[in-house]
Amino acid sequence: MKALVVAEHLEAARELVAGARTLADEVTCVAFGDAAGYPGDRALALGVPEGRVREDCAATLVGLLDAEGFGAVLVEPTRCLRTVAGRLAAHAGTAAITDVTSFEEQGARSLYFGGAAERVRRVEGPLAVYTVAAGAFGDAGEAAGPAATVEELSWVEPERPVRLVSSRALERTGADLGRADAVVAAGRGFTEEGQLDLARALCERIGAGLGCSRPLTEGVGWLPSETYIGVSGLMLTPKVYVACGISGQMQHMVGCNRAGAVFAINRDKNAPIFKQCDYGLVGDLADVLPAVAAAL
Repeated sequence: MKALVVAEHLEAARELVAGARTLADEVTCVAFGDAAGYPGDRALALGVPEGRVREDCAATLVGLLDAEGFGAVLVEPTRCLRTVAGRLAAHAGTAAITDVTSFEEQGARSLYFGGAAERVRRVEGPLAVYTVAAGAFGDAGEAAGPAATVEELSWVEPERPVRLVSSRALERTGADLGRADAVVAAGRGFTEEGQLDLARALCERIGAGLGCSRPLTEGVGWLPSETYIGVSGLMLTPKVYVACGISGQMQHMVGCNRAGAVFAINRDKNAPIFKQCDYGLVGDLADVLPAVAAAL
């Protein structure tokens, strides 16, 4: 069987290619722009023409699917590529299995009902399309193999393209949380924006990235949207996760419940997170965080 990997970032491509090698005999990797360093039996570089959006690459990939006869497509679950995965599945008349956390003999395991449950599914038919969460293949990046020889993949104009009117770059702050070994997450227990410096001090002590629950990015706007952890945000697998002032509602916990160890700090001893963490500390953030940072 042949597998196709579609990724926007090199680290994700390495993990997906390594995982695809456990499912297929031949792996092709599609990258956007410069594909130097991308692994696979071959790497295809796809440039997006000026005035077009990356989501419209689906037309190009549909042609590749029809020509190559892939049995599986593994997609990095970015906002853009989730759309592409759906378009590829629709073209092939198959289903897209999203947010896969692991592959088993019976099929692909993923979350559903907002992360309240898991299920294992497999696609009936010759082509399976998956969006694969970070960490689904464990520390498999080294198994990706060396960088492949890069070939250019010609852009195919879709029948009804999206016209890009304007764009602007968003400033990226802090570490890439999807790849961080340690993450400190801030929640509604922080009563003012300046208190986030307490969490940043802890990040410095343990080499962590700073994330947050949904209210801090979509409510008060204290942190950028790419740091939101939860069911419709980031799904992380760090070695250490420190939840500060987070109550532990299901919508947030599905974003961190695959962490190696979860630490919780909350002044409410009855907060749901204390039933879901490995270590809990009851206390006010203004007292606890400086003390922990000083001890470290």
